Amino acid sequence: MPATGPGPFSHLECQLPAPRRREGAVLRYSHAWERGRGSPAHILLSLQVQPPHPASIRMLRGHQLPVTCLVISPDDRFIFSASKDGSLIKWEVESGKRLCVVPGGKKGTEERHMGHASHVLCMAISSDGKYLATGDRNKLIMIWDAATCKRLHIFTGHRDAVSGLSFRKGTHQLYSASHDRCVKVWNVAENAYVETLFGHQDVITGLDSLSRECCVTAGGRDGTVRLWKIPEESQLVFYGHQGSIDCIQLINEEHMVSGADDGSLALWGLTKKKPLALARQAHGMQDAQGLQQPYWISAVAALRNSDLLATGSHSASVKLWKCGEGFRKLEPLWDIPLVGFVNSLTFSAAGDFLVAGLGQEHRLGRWWRVKEAKNSICIIPLKRRAAAPSPEAPDSPEAPDSS
Repeated sequence: MPATGPGPFSHLECQLPAPRRREGAVLRYSHAWERGRGSPAHILLSLQVQPPHPASIRMLRGHQLPVTCLVISPDDRFIFSASKDGSLIKWEVESGKRLCVVPGGKKGTEERHMGHASHVLCMAISSDGKYLATGDRNKLIMIWDAATCKRLHIFTGHRDAVSGLSFRKGTHQLYSASHDRCVKVWNVAENAYVETLFGHQDVITGLDSLSRECCVTAGGRDGTVRLWKIPEESQLVFYGHQGSIDCIQLINEEHMVSGADDGSLALWGLTKKKPLALARQAHGMQDAQGLQQPYWISAVAALRNSDLLATGSHSASVKLWKCGEGFRKLEPLWDIPLVGFVNSLTFSAAGDFLVAGLGQEHRLGRWWRVKEAKNSICIIPLKRRAAAPSPEAPDSPEAPDSS
């Protein structure tokens, strides 16, 4: 293995196998809308947010089968959701109306039919709001015009279900993860495959990225979280969960959070191979066929560059958490009652609402069924406590105006 130079990651680093490259796939991106690679100051929002009144939570119905994934447009005006029924829906946040519905089709009809013909497991939207990407159990990645919901392209290449997607912020570079244990890199603007990265020893269950040319993945039952450094063709490996790691999200450029089916929630720093904080049985215990076992963590969300997290399970509530003591402690804040499997969670960019994708089943299987659950989207308002204006305590995640 070639020696790596000294640096904060050198004690974790290992070299990736040489990736397969497609000739001529040179990336040329405009960074006009990228505001730099560094993280803004971390904003302490956890103490400002108030628990919502249950009556203020809006439920949007449209999918026949469990909702598996969702994203919010960068301007917070629209929600895109997808389901095990293969359908894709664009919603208007303010009115709750369905603006566009692409129904699911029968297997093998993807070329003739506009949408997916199998379970959609993941989606991502570019930071300029131009492209939407969706991935399904039938190994396909579909690229859409987010404004019109017109399908633009289909990427093939994964050898199993596509389970994670993320656009690198400020670019049209797309990362994908799959049950085939690989991460692939694509140039969406040029409809081009770029490279494949190898390393996980089990199915990859989730993926996320921010501005830097890297992504993080959850490796299911291989027990690892990995940070993939694309230019260096190297990876950092993190250990901390006992069960299958099923969800992951970056909080900022230095920290991430992950959840597992052993009920644990882990808070990581990207320079430490062990968690900075670990909450065991984060959603409590359940009695399953006479056996006590933790509720699985099925979704995690972070309000970017803040100290606020949300987690989902099938424990009849979404939990909000504070990253305390300089990201070295996980402190539970309060619960939001929601019945069903919480398969996806996303904060609005402004931090004024949280969206949950609910289903009667887990997004990756049918281990249990919560019959009383509604396959739906829930919009949860997050009101702020009134506070005296202070430059040290801005009341929104945007940096205070310097004028």
